[in-house]
Amino acid sequence: MSPPAIQADHLSRSFGDRTVVREVSFDIPRGSVFGLLGPNGSGKSTIIRMLCGVLRPSGGTGSVLGIDVRADPEGIKRRIGYMSQKFSLYADLSCIENIHFYTRVYGLPPARRRERTDAVVGLTGIRPYIGMLAGNLSGGWKQRLALACALVHEPEVLFLDEPTAGIDPVARRELWDLLFELRGRGVTMFVTTHYMDEAERCTMVGYIYLSRLIALGTAEELKRLPDVTPPGSGRLEVACADATQAMARARGTPGVKDATLFGDRLHLLVSDELAADDLLRRIAPQDPQAWCRPVAPTLEDVFVLLTRVHAGSSPT
Repeated sequence: MSPPAIQADHLSRSFGDRTVVREVSFDIPRGSVFGLLGPNGSGKSTIIRMLCGVLRPSGGTGSVLGIDVRADPEGIKRRIGYMSQKFSLYADLSCIENIHFYTRVYGLPPARRRERTDAVVGLTGIRPYIGMLAGNLSGGWKQRLALACALVHEPEVLFLDEPTAGIDPVARRELWDLLFELRGRGVTMFVTTHYMDEAERCTMVGYIYLSRLIALGTAEELKRLPDVTPPGSGRLEVACADATQAMARARGTPGVKDATLFGDRLHLLVSDELAADDLLRRIAPQDPQAWCRPVAPTLEDVFVLLTRVHAGSSPT
């Protein structure tokens, strides 16, 4: 079995008296897509900066492709690609000029520059825009250009810090299609995101809250955590004529531990002692067509419930 592409062992970082990453540990297998989620300010970007060799850890250890982040940060930078959340390329240069700039930054010889430029332009589909100023691109094409620049040196690991923030759903899906193509070529990806559908696409997911990694595993493993659906309770989906009023009633119903809307349906976490017929009579008393059925938790349920538990305010 090959060693992990990325390892963190009690990785920590403090700024003065403030600890922003506290003893985070994980192993990310080669060729996987690891999704790191958490509220703003929870430490996601700081973890990436440490693993990229940009920021020295205050404690613990980390490695990328077997290279220690403390001992050889420059060695790591040569073998990884990085896309920041904020567009950081040169807006007053054309797309092709930005790509050429990065081929020189990574020290590629002239013949290799041409080869890799053609490769990343073809991969990202940006050829129709190569003469356009980068600052004039739409959000989705800016991200494609940023990805092209991050890939010119054929990195084995790609770090993407909220790569789809602020772009439309079609562009998001197309970017993820590109990422999966890269995964098929053996590239390992470390992605931060706030989108639950993107987290579902990842082979492994971590959730960080208040500087601590509080959950780690596949999406299905996280959905089975005891805190998500505590013993003696279950999850129900309710369909009724007025889900908004039903939710308000549900939140005042004994035995209902959590209630949220999913479109025109209501998702509830309820005690096993609360019978389905009794529940419907309480929350939709004027709707004889109302019905409910068991439903699996979503990743959003996972992160909401874990946040409440670790904030000391788990539902009762």
